[in-house]
Amino acid sequence: MLKNLTVYGFALAFLQLLIACGPAPVDETATSADAGPTDAAVQGDQTADAKDADILIVAFGDSLYAGYGLDQKEGFAPELQAALTAAGKDVRVHNAGVSGDTTAAGLRRMDFVLDNMPRKPDLVILGLGGNDLLRGLKPADTRANMEAMVQSLEQRGIAVLLTGMLAPPNLGAAFIDEFNVIYPALARKYDVALYPFFMDGVVGNPDLFLPDGLHPTAEGIDVIVGKITPQVAELLEG
Repeated sequence: MLKNLTVYGFALAFLQLLIACGPAPVDETATSADAGPTDAAVQGDQTADAKDADILIVAFGDSLYAGYGLDQKEGFAPELQAALTAAGKDVRVHNAGVSGDTTAAGLRRMDFVLDNMPRKPDLVILGLGGNDLLRGLKPADTRANMEAMVQSLEQRGIAVLLTGMLAPPNLGAAFIDEFNVIYPALARKYDVALYPFFMDGVVGNPDLFLPDGLHPTAEGIDVIVGKITPQVAELLEG
């Protein structure tokens, strides 16, 4: 119990800082077209490599996926690609992380991202929801947005790995109970894979955070990648 409380305490501090250090709030009235230029910048020169790889993965999330504060090769997507390559996979992991994204913003830009990929991805790793927590958005809305994204991927015939978030204790037991079931419930309903908490192994260790106290260092990303890679590799085998 004490260990769990400690982890939640660090999770709360992490979540409280996430919005303070992030970009300007997302305009929830924006259209999907508004997300286009932002994502085009994220894509960079990854598209050419994606055409030639046997396996294409899209890492679709917020600043935790985007590699905030890190060198280009130190973020989640490039480090996961390196780990899978070392495991013998001919794979490209496309970085579709955008700092500050809520689930609503992610839903608006998902079609744009997928429609502009050189081919259909073999897997989308989907991780959003932290910014919803920080903005006090209703768990029902977060769930609806996440479900719409999972449905969109299912309709396209793309495999999904959900990476979950956890609600901080200051939001109250009712909120926590409603939020924390979102990811496992969707995983069960749509029979998709689930990695329960993206920051597992990092939250609780201040040495694995950048000076802002919220984004993982390169070493923190290594911990995350080390924990999630076996599950990703197993999904690719399936």
